[in-house]
Amino acid sequence: MAVPEDVQQQLLSRLKRIEGQARGVQRMVEERRECSEIIRQLASIRAATHSASLFLLKHYAKECANIPPDTAEGRQPLEDLIELLLSAS
Repeated sequence: MAVPEDVQQQLLSRLKRIEGQARGVQRMVEERRECSEIIRQLASIRAATHSASLFLLKHYAKECANIPPDTAEGRQPLEDLIELLLSAS
């Protein structure tokens, strides 16, 4: 199931923000900043990536809901969704 353009743009925006945060942490390490500051920023990145994952998972779940699960084409996306939900938690 491909990502629609509107979802793609929102996801790319989130990922670019995360990329900027990661570069910031690299600079912090190079500048030998305090461990506690770096850990806070890493926690922020972790939260942002989790949020991006949930955003995409929400879209995927909505798409799967539009496919009847008792059909051959609906069964696999539903099973994939369940696996994603289990791995994302």
